[in-house]
Amino acid sequence: MAQQSKDYPPAQIRNIALIGHGGAGKTTFTEALMFTAGASTRLGKVDDGSTISDYHPDEVERKISINASLLHCEWQGTKLNILDTPGYSDFTGEVLSALRVADTAILFLKSVEGVEVGTEIVWGYAKDSGLPTVIMLNKLDNENADFDRVLAAAKDRLSHDVTVVQFPANQGLTFDAIVDVLRMKMLRYARDGSGKHEETEIPTEYKERAAALHEELIEKIAETNEELMNKFFDEGTLHEKELREGLHKALLERKIFPVLCASAGLNIGFAPFMDFIVNYAPSPAERGPVKAANVQSNEQILVDPDPSGHPALFVFKTVSEQHVGELSFFRVYSGTITAGMDLTNESNGKAERLGQIFVMNGKERREASKLQAGDIGSVVKLRDTHTNNTLSSKALPVVFPPIVFPDPVIRMAIRSKSKGDEDKIATGLHALHEEDPTFLVQVDGQLSQTVIAGQGELHLLIVTKRLKEKYGVDVDLVEPKIPYKETIKAVAPSVEYKHKKQSGGRGQFGHVYIKIEPLPRGSGFVFEDAIVGGVVPGRFVPAVEKGIREVLQKGVLAGYEIVDVKVTLFDGSHHSVDSDELSFKIAGSMAFKKGFMEARPVLLEPISEIEVVVPEEYMGDVMGDISGRRGRILGMETEGPFQKIKALVPMSELHKYSTILRSMTQGRGLYRSKFSHYDELPRELAEKVIAASEKAKVEAE
Repeated sequence: MAQQSKDYPPAQIRNIALIGHGGAGKTTFTEALMFTAGASTRLGKVDDGSTISDYHPDEVERKISINASLLHCEWQGTKLNILDTPGYSDFTGEVLSALRVADTAILFLKSVEGVEVGTEIVWGYAKDSGLPTVIMLNKLDNENADFDRVLAAAKDRLSHDVTVVQFPANQGLTFDAIVDVLRMKMLRYARDGSGKHEETEIPTEYKERAAALHEELIEKIAETNEELMNKFFDEGTLHEKELREGLHKALLERKIFPVLCASAGLNIGFAPFMDFIVNYAPSPAERGPVKAANVQSNEQILVDPDPSGHPALFVFKTVSEQHVGELSFFRVYSGTITAGMDLTNESNGKAERLGQIFVMNGKERREASKLQAGDIGSVVKLRDTHTNNTLSSKALPVVFPPIVFPDPVIRMAIRSKSKGDEDKIATGLHALHEEDPTFLVQVDGQLSQTVIAGQGELHLLIVTKRLKEKYGVDVDLVEPKIPYKETIKAVAPSVEYKHKKQSGGRGQFGHVYIKIEPLPRGSGFVFEDAIVGGVVPGRFVPAVEKGIREVLQKGVLAGYEIVDVKVTLFDGSHHSVDSDELSFKIAGSMAFKKGFMEARPVLLEPISEIEVVVPEEYMGDVMGDISGRRGRILGMETEGPFQKIKALVPMSELHKYSTILRSMTQGRGLYRSKFSHYDELPRELAEKVIAASEKAKVEAE
């Protein structure tokens, strides 16, 4: 394993995250970057599974990125840490992790489709993170490439500050030249994938457009800074040094979103892209200090990216690999990290000793002697450290804010294909959650089910596939049971039950009168002892309550938990010899079952509150579909180019809704849901649930 020969101070590091809709060419772009920088000797292809960043068998098989990959190369004495992220929305957690440790986002647009739903989602993430963002218009060699149309859509749907720095001279099937309006040069490329190009003067047919865009760029840069604005008004232009400094500052402050051009497939546009990143994208030093919480004082403090400061790092991703164990990916926020260093996991108070430190190129690891503030690397076999944890020295006891992952959009239950795998399943699911915090596991004792939740159907399929490959456990995904509840709507004022058993020797005797009445929703269960004169001795009253509570757990109508009832024990009788606790427990439970059925029992179903965000043109279809799911629309509001619909929908009607919504809106609809309350299930549906429960009971017997 070759040692990384150099270590880089913060000023000589650029951390970039490649983000965008699926299929925008981010992984192929990464290949061309690595090849152009001399970090690899060939251009791998997604289609034949030979790329550096899509190395996982699932990625090779499906030809899409599933995990965020970390790669690095050097350009002009500067280290570029590249985070290649998935475009498919099921793996959105990987994008959030990468953006958390990047200093610049590179947002990819396809030359034909332009701004897609995935584009808008990740643009929002970059905006929320306050990240400087460069727009890369890729695939300009496509037959129907349309730079102007895509540019107009980006200005309209992303930001008016989207500004051209490069435009294609001849987009489409013959694409081989880019006009750089910042430097006012033409770059003409060989179309053989070598990346070789020559720099020439701009030909006459492009001069007028280049001059107009150059002027626009100068004006845009001048607008971002008062000093430059005054200079521009005085002199009518800006000098090259002012232009460079102005663009650098405007990008850092998110006042300009520069547009660059490329064809990743033909390796066109890469040396100028890396020049641009090195010259204009911010280093960790320029992004400045990072907020953290002091564990001891609980105060917010700022941590400087100072290599000579106390060490502190943040783990943004965990990968569990066979033969390697857990690999923790981290960014150094302060100090210099070396192998063998003792740090404290400030998130849980445990001590950790760092083993070997690596820099990564996909799955290839190279040992590094040290990593300075601002750099990104990985370490193996940390004992008690996972994603979102902070490791630091005792002298700097801080915790960096965690990455906030999105709520799940799909729930499925898992059923083991073979008996006795329960422990293995639990271990495997726990490890997979540690690796991917957007994947959640819940064991529902009431329904005897393990429910898994995630960002989409494909997400859960990949998780269960990994469960089989890594832990040797085969499971089926089935529709989760709905946690219905049972309750009553009427009062049963006097319910009598006498439990009497005589079979030679001592018998059993328990006799009770109870009143059952409904309580307001959410009240739970109340038991009242109203016995007068010891007709039921005090020592047997708890047994009556215990018998009733056991029925509450198992249900009467259809086997679901009973809620919101009050039971009053007001009369009864006992036998001086035959009465005991068991007799009164049986009497209590049987009286309750009898009275429950007399008090107009009903089933309650869980209701979810959902928020659906869709482009305007799909509003009618989506609202019609919600109504068809017994949903009640609460309201609508505009959110940029989208409409947000709020509604209450029964949980039972939302199975696989994320998939249905995607197909209904051509992948442009998103939804979130959270539990709201319980409501009465309509009678005809309740009858079906009760019948299914009876059938299951018979089959089990």
